[in-house]
Amino acid sequence: MKTPLTCEDIWEKLVSVYGPSGKEHAAAEVIRALAEPYADEITKDTMGSLIVRRKGAGKKIMLSAHMDQIGMIVTYIEDDGYLRFCQVGGFAPADLVNTPVRFENGTAGVVSFGDEKKLSELKVADMFIDIGAKNRAEAEKLVNVGDIAIYAGRPMRNGDTLIAPYMDNRISCVVLLLAMEQLQTSENDLYFVFTTQEELGLRGAKTVAYAVDPDYGIAVDVTLSGDELGTKHRGSSIQGGGAAIKVMDSSVICHPEMVQKLSELARERVIPAQMDV
Repeated sequence: MKTPLTCEDIWEKLVSVYGPSGKEHAAAEVIRALAEPYADEITKDTMGSLIVRRKGAGKKIMLSAHMDQIGMIVTYIEDDGYLRFCQVGGFAPADLVNTPVRFENGTAGVVSFGDEKKLSELKVADMFIDIGAKNRAEAEKLVNVGDIAIYAGRPMRNGDTLIAPYMDNRISCVVLLLAMEQLQTSENDLYFVFTTQEELGLRGAKTVAYAVDPDYGIAVDVTLSGDELGTKHRGSSIQGGGAAIKVMDSSVICHPEMVQKLSELARERVIPAQMDV
């Protein structure tokens, strides 16, 4: 029996499930279970991307959202039990200070750095994860080199604003699931794709795009908010301004016909939308 999906039902579950780049299997299984009642076919490619198909005789259309998370991979365990790490995906070192993290097995820790460095000079190499271990032997009972930690912040809500560490890009996975559930019929051959390793350079998306070979492709992701305090207008979209239709960013100039089509659909269906640069 098909149970209607709602954002409230699934967003907290999806933003919380462990799934850093290269280890997205748990996230993929949660998404598979949610998508199954609305799919004609579900497959997984060699990179681990989940492909949910709604069959149709028309154009082949791929809608994709990445399901991986930024993380910190352990590279060395110090004699005193602290964990050195490097990046899985992009973040600024200063953003990590005093951030709680967790590993796949549930081990918790906090990111810190030595007093010899100023915050403005901080590099990832200066930082460590403190899991409360007294020494290396104790730490090795909990964590191994190669294990990946993710942010451990708790999902929250303020009115209609959702707050969580991994809205990028689990909220877009929610969007695709809701679209899949609400879409009754389509003349087109639809592929809802949940990709891996985006944070390391769009790796999963590149592979699955060749495999599906769609006529049209739409990537669903988050974007900068240009209304932050002291903004220099580095982005044109604002929070609450509606769906952001990407025109250009540092990696791509979007196809003008697709931009125009999405803009027209938004106007016709009275969907709040804004141009995103």
